[in-house]
Amino acid sequence: MEEQLKLDITGMTCAACSTRIEKVLTKMDGVEKATVNLATESAIVDYNPGEVTVEGIIERIIKIGYDANVMAARETKQQYKEEEVKQKKQKFLLSVILSLPLLYTMLAHLPVEIGLPMPHLLMNPWFQFLLATPVQFYIGGPFYIGAFKALKNKSANMDVLVALGTSAAYFYSLAEGVKTIGTPFYMPHLYFETSAVLITLILLGKLFETVAKGRTTLAISKLLSLQAKEATIVREGLELQIPIEEVKVADRLLVKPGEKIPVDGEIILGQSFVDESMITGESIPVEKTVGDMLIGSTINKNGTMTMKATKVGKDTTLAGIIKIVEEAQGSKAPIQRLADTISGYFVPVVVVISVLTFLIWYLFVSPGDFPSSLETAIAVLVIACPCSLGLATPTSIMVGTGKGAELGILFKGGEHLETTHKINAIVLDKTGTITKGKPIVTDFIAYQDEKKVLQYLVSAEKSSEHPLAEAIVRYGMEKRSSTLPVKRFKAIPGYGIEAKIGEDEVYIGTRKLMDLKSIAYAEMEKDLLRFETEGKTAMYITINSTIMGLVAVADTVKDLAKVAIQQLSELGIEVYMLTGDNVRTAKAIANQVGIKHVIAEVLPEEKANHVRELQRKGYKVAMVGDGINDAPALAVADIGIAIGTGTDVAIEAADITILGGELTLIPKAIALSKKTMQNIRQNLFWALIYNSGGIPIAALGLLAPWVAGAAMAFSSVSVVTNSLRLKRVKI
Repeated sequence: MEEQLKLDITGMTCAACSTRIEKVLTKMDGVEKATVNLATESAIVDYNPGEVTVEGIIERIIKIGYDANVMAARETKQQYKEEEVKQKKQKFLLSVILSLPLLYTMLAHLPVEIGLPMPHLLMNPWFQFLLATPVQFYIGGPFYIGAFKALKNKSANMDVLVALGTSAAYFYSLAEGVKTIGTPFYMPHLYFETSAVLITLILLGKLFETVAKGRTTLAISKLLSLQAKEATIVREGLELQIPIEEVKVADRLLVKPGEKIPVDGEIILGQSFVDESMITGESIPVEKTVGDMLIGSTINKNGTMTMKATKVGKDTTLAGIIKIVEEAQGSKAPIQRLADTISGYFVPVVVVISVLTFLIWYLFVSPGDFPSSLETAIAVLVIACPCSLGLATPTSIMVGTGKGAELGILFKGGEHLETTHKINAIVLDKTGTITKGKPIVTDFIAYQDEKKVLQYLVSAEKSSEHPLAEAIVRYGMEKRSSTLPVKRFKAIPGYGIEAKIGEDEVYIGTRKLMDLKSIAYAEMEKDLLRFETEGKTAMYITINSTIMGLVAVADTVKDLAKVAIQQLSELGIEVYMLTGDNVRTAKAIANQVGIKHVIAEVLPEEKANHVRELQRKGYKVAMVGDGINDAPALAVADIGIAIGTGTDVAIEAADITILGGELTLIPKAIALSKKTMQNIRQNLFWALIYNSGGIPIAALGLLAPWVAGAAMAFSSVSVVTNSLRLKRVKI
């Protein structure tokens, strides 16, 4: 049975690294799929435990030169990140102190006299050697280690380019310094400043990049901050404060006014109003009483309640939301394959271009001028580092999914965030999606013995879990109708129900059920038609194959459903309504919200077929639903969108979850997808412009190596900064 392994990976420097790890892992026996994310420094591996072990996977990653561990808790990872930033700052400051005197010596190379003093000591090759050596081998040591490991594994990454470029400048300068021994009047060509300043600038870029990447996970930090830290548990009549981690299923917890509800659970004593806006987006507090479910991390407003914990730890609603966001931020969008493919070939090609540049300059442009030829070749190596290319897609995905989470839109992966903007047809389930899913009985007609018909109706429906049945049972309670024991009950999806009460056979359902049971209904048809024309769901009530009454139930349309459908139409998306209701009822609801395409009288198992039919017509289809019966259609659609107030099965089958069930979040999800893809394209454009545009400029000798280093560092920072702009985009 396939399992999933999540790993923290350190030591990656560019897209070539993440691509390399992916290729190596996918070639392992037992590994079905591997996704490595440079921006989150993580990997998700689908593997078969019978063929490969976790230790084997980690060992393989370490063997090719990277460190890997089973993903740590977020708090531990955060501490590691903070320590990493601290170490990079310390190394950068040391590098600046050592490199500044060398940077000052570059003034001596300027073609014009600027009048600044140039101390003789600074121009001494051995003084420069003392300053440059710690920068080259201590501060720049990780580049050598990374390059060695990459070359050992017959691949090349950013470390190879940096190590080659800076080593060429450093060792050439060292050779020039050696020539001064015994030849005091020899004027050496020194490039110690080139190697030291390059490493310092690359380090600065990496520092900015690490800090900026930390900001891309702000959405998860916000979600984590919503979690309650403690709970009040009731044990043997005593109230005890315990950490939230110690709460177990079935524990009795006390929640006082103003407190966060610690975990998901059920009220067993008391009542209150609860602010569920963090989950549902609904600002008005919801009244809760005994038997009602509570969502962890929502806020108890004004009453004291005792609750029984039903879901704790990673099983709570909020933990599920955090998991979805984390997995989405760690996933890879299809467009990233382009960047990975380019990066895979980029480094070897750049090394070849650099060698050719050196030869052309040394043999033809400046014959015999080794220093100029070397400097030009180094500039080519440095400007071509593909860091920004590797960051272009994952940083946008991280920020985009985080922004979605803040809005109440949960994308399960980068591929779904990318696909959503391509949607041109959307199929909406009616009950619970367009409508509130809490219908009420509007009409009840008994053709004989009203009390008995109502009693049979309520008794039969009490065994059903359908929303319409709940409305009928509520109606029975309001009318103070008693109930009778039901000997046998069967729900027939799409038709209705059948039950045995005493010795009587009871059927409650649509025309289709009457046809199925060969029960005549022509005389009562006019009443049924009248209710359906008004947009109500009407059902016949039969006792022993005789129609005894009619019940009509209406479900009210969600407040902003019409606005959402109008917004979708304005985006050029064809909107369809799919329902098991009859055509008249369906069209009445569709008219209320402005839907032109209606597919009615659909059995649950047929919903997926209607989605496939639209796909065959060339549409990219999104399906929106909330029930168990919507799950197959949600899975079949190009994008499945589950209403967050719906069932766990529907949410599990979907690609996007809309928290709170507000339909206006659907056009917002499409708009966010478009903005994110636009942002990714901008990042890829600039990353490729820096690299491909910078190489010929460097090859022509128009770019000093230190300028190339600054441009390369700036390209990574600019890509991450551009991604962060998504946080401020208005959707």
